[in-house]
This record gives sequence, structure tokens and C-alpha cells, in this order.
Amino acid sequence: MNNVQLLQQSIAPSTCNKPIELYIFIDPLCPEALAMQGTLRKLQVEYEHYFTCRYILSTELTSLNSISNRIKGCVSGAELDITHPALPSIAIKAAELQGKRAGFRYLNKVQEIAALNTRNIHSHATLLEVAHEVNLDMNEFTTDFGSKEAARSFQCDLHLTNEMEIDEVPSIVFFNERIEDEGLKVSGSYTYEVYEHILQELLGEELIRQPIPPLEKLFDRFNTLSTAEVAEIYTISEASAERELKKRMLQQKVERLMTDDITMWRAR
Repeated sequence: MNNVQLLQQSIAPSTCNKPIELYIFIDPLCPEALAMQGTLRKLQVEYEHYFTCRYILSTELTSLNSISNRIKGCVSGAELDITHPALPSIAIKAAELQGKRAGFRYLNKVQEIAALNTRNIHSHATLLEVAHEVNLDMNEFTTDFGSKEAARSFQCDLHLTNEMEIDEVPSIVFFNERIEDEGLKVSGSYTYEVYEHILQELLGEELIRQPIPPLEKLFDRFNTLSTAEVAEIYTISEASAERELKKRMLQQKVERLMTDDITMWRAR
């Protein structure tokens, strides 16, 4: 694996009792980020007792000029709607101001819409709809969306991407709880077994794998899953995963969402 580098530890470790912290650098709308999602979810299901995740938005942008003022104008009614490549990332940072879980829910919904291409995810109006759909506090979100804090938080992500010399997304930087140790940067995406091996090497002990929950419990946690994700999480073929999902569709437990490129399933 050639795209692995040691980085000087420049980030304070998390104060929680999990010894590993993953900084996951993604462009949230990039197909590669969605393709990596099954691997990350499998890691979370089996080994989340060892690590926490922080998503760093590394969206490629040509300009952020006046975008906050344009959002404020839209909120005040001066504009009916606006679109901009930065809007989804700023919206995700605004959602994170309501807590880490709220940010994860919002990020996952944005990625779902981008994958299915059912709505214009660069639209201010669409991003407000997403906030409502994932049960955010709408007054707070609307204010935060047009705030300097959300834009500054996104700019901090871009600065961190540059500081750590992330030149390929997705990438993951692994930090352990010993601040004097270097971080391990893994550029690009790899198989599940590679990340599993890295966790074991960093911990210096045999990993204890948690059992994968039944499919219904998995949907309680993630709400929307692709056929490929289910196949990866349970280490089965996509044909087998689709059969199991179709059974639950007939039982009206899930609904199917399809495009020419992807099949996703959502809890009913």
C-alpha cells in the first residue's frame, strides 16, 4: 500500500475513552465517498468501541466569495432560491452545530439525495427540506445556515485538508490517544481488511469484533442502505443481499429507491 504516510501529531486527541480517532476527509457529493461508505459502516458496526469518527469536508471549490451574504438574502426573502457548490458543505456544518449525531444524519441524507439524483442538492431550498426531513430544529438550522460560524467551520475543514497535505479524497488519518505519536495517513480507499489491519496495528492487540446486528437493527441505525453496503457489511453476495431486502420489502419493512446506477433501500 503505497499511499500511507506518517504525520506529526498536531491534533489533540479526543477526551472520550476510545483510543483511536479517525479523521475522514471526503467530498460529500463525490461517488468515491459513497462507495467507501459500506466499508466505514462495517467498521463502525464491528469495531466502533475502539474509535470515533470525524468527517472533514474537502470539497473542491473555486470561490466562497459572498456566499454567506447570499444565503442571508435568501433567508430574508430577497432571493427565492440560490444554488452554489459550497452550499451542501456549509449546510452540513450548520447541522453539526446541533450536535455530532445531527450532523451525521444530515450528511447521510445529503449523500443519499446526491446518489439518487432526485433533487438539486446544491439548492438552498432543497437543503432546508433535508433539515426538516432529518428532524433538525428548523429555526436554529435556518439561522446557522446563514451564519459566519457555519462558513468558518467549513473553511477550517479546508484549511485542515491543506495543512495535512490531503491531495486525494477520500482519505483517512488515524490518530491514537498518545499525542506524541504520529498520525497515519491513508490516501485513497482500500478494502475493509486493510483498515481492520491498521486498527489492530495501532492498538497492538487482537481486535474483539462485535456481532453484526439483524438487518432491521441496521436500518434503525442507518435508515438508508444500498444493496452493495448490505452485501459488504454481512460479507455476502449482492444477489443474496437483494433477496433478503426484497423479502423485507414484501413485508413492507423497507422501500426500494432505484436509479440506473444504484439501488438503495430505506426503512419504512
